[in-house]
Amino acid sequence: MQLRDLRAYCVARNFPGCTEYVDVGVSGSKDSRPELNRLMDDVRKRKVDAVLCWRFDRFARSTKHLLAALDEFRAAGVQFISYQENMDTSSPLGQALFTIVAAVAQLERDLIRERVSAGIRNARASGVQLGRPKRIVDREQILKLKADGLSLRQISERLGIGYGTVRERIGK
Repeated sequence: MQLRDLRAYCVARNFPGCTEYVDVGVSGSKDSRPELNRLMDDVRKRKVDAVLCWRFDRFARSTKHLLAALDEFRAAGVQFISYQENMDTSSPLGQALFTIVAAVAQLERDLIRERVSAGIRNARASGVQLGRPKRIVDREQILKLKADGLSLRQISERLGIGYGTVRERIGK
């Protein structure tokens, strides 16, 4: 959906020779992503006139990262356009709005993180067991298989438990 909208925008604005930089399966919260790194390299090499993204929080979620990238774009003479927010940094007003909205996005992310942490603390205080349930493993069975000559890895595969669990149970 995002790519379709951006492709249509490029056609409508008559942007020739658009290159797509798409990080699939990589969190947008990371400052270093393969396609983002390739984009920034192309910006530094002056291969890019404008960066268009569907929402600027799809580009980065940290105000610091957004502002650093924006400064780099400005130094290279590259526009930054956010499709959803209808924001274009080629004007001073666009730059100011971008900074404000970036700060709000970071605030939203921080509030979500805070609520999740509070929820986890509350669950722990209420006695809720977090994480995977512990598997009951017969230590004697592990020791018998070890005595039969099986490696720890073979034992873990046979019993369907992790290698680390086997090591822990035999005390290695």
